[in-house]
Amino acid sequence: MTPQDPSTAMPLDDIKVLELGQLIAGPYCGQVLADFGAQVIKVEPPGKGDAMRQWGEADRDSGEPLWWNVIGRNKQSLTLDLRTPRGQELLLRLAEQADVIIENFRPGTMERWGLGFDELSRHNPRLVMVRVTGFGQDGPYASRAGFASVCEAMGGLRYLSGHPDRPPVRVGISIGDTLAGLHAALGTMMALHQRDRSGLGQVVDSSIFESVLAMMENLIPEYARAGKVRERSGSFLPKIAPSNAYPARDGRDVIIGANQDTVFRRLCEAMGQPRLADHPDFATHRARGEHQAAIDDLVAAWTREHDAQQVVDILAEAGVPAGLVYRAPDMLEDPHFRAREAIVEVPDRHGKPLPMQNVFPRLSDTPGRVREVGPALGEHTETLLAGWLGLAPEAIDALRADGVI
Repeated sequence: MTPQDPSTAMPLDDIKVLELGQLIAGPYCGQVLADFGAQVIKVEPPGKGDAMRQWGEADRDSGEPLWWNVIGRNKQSLTLDLRTPRGQELLLRLAEQADVIIENFRPGTMERWGLGFDELSRHNPRLVMVRVTGFGQDGPYASRAGFASVCEAMGGLRYLSGHPDRPPVRVGISIGDTLAGLHAALGTMMALHQRDRSGLGQVVDSSIFESVLAMMENLIPEYARAGKVRERSGSFLPKIAPSNAYPARDGRDVIIGANQDTVFRRLCEAMGQPRLADHPDFATHRARGEHQAAIDDLVAAWTREHDAQQVVDILAEAGVPAGLVYRAPDMLEDPHFRAREAIVEVPDRHGKPLPMQNVFPRLSDTPGRVREVGPALGEHTETLLAGWLGLAPEAIDALRADGVI
């Protein structure tokens, strides 16, 4: 968990981004771009900043919330009141020099401020505008408030999450927000690539509900052509067997995925029951799907005879995918995580090493890196207004006195 070489070039270090969004969806897009070198300027309301500065568990020593260090990492903070004419004017001037602007306000908000795409692109035709919302920029639900919980439900994820005899549950993270941010970052790169060919920017419209819907595999054609409504199934997928969480002797669960024919044969050999692989109830993928409960019972009977780590070791040697259900302590202790530097330590604002997930995906020649944790509110306001807009110190002081910054 060592910091990466600060001299390494990064693929987006020539891209300037203004991030206006708050909470998770828009800022996660900004995080991804910043991780790969983009200069991401986080534009925040004076005095309070992004609500993410207050979310999540607090550091037991400093009392400061920890989540901001991750979603705000590698960014610069500039305070600006976009609800004032002067703030809107300054944002427009900043946008003239930007490559990308990210916003996740309700549709129409930027237009009411005189900062819609038509106006921004008139001043900067090369600008890519990334708009992240719950329901998209048009359609009958566009103006609705769209938190991830609602959009995950409408995108199909909630109905499939949990056990069939209980109400739907939420995934333990804000997955809809993050998916929308990730799709927004992907759309940003496509729009920038197209701009290299056309010279013109465009709008990237990333909604949370469609980002979730895009991950729903064959759910729609499965219903339209087979009349099948996919239901909650708990820890397994229907007709995919054996692939489940299996109990071990020491009380831990082991995740085993051996539904492919050749892998299932290796599992049977590891279990000491090689003839199971040729049994007509289990010999093919479809047969195992029809007899899913029976094969799960057989695998569980074997795993209960061993401790969880022993099961994993046996199956790793046999070439069968298996792993423990990890929590944060397990990740920090795992040698593979360390070897891959999947978790990196970054000094916080007090100089204390703070572990967090590293940048992903990994690029061989121009990798991204975590350069610093989330900035203090308004930490870079004076530097950016002077450097980007050429404002003199007395002009900046006047803006601060008026509450614009």
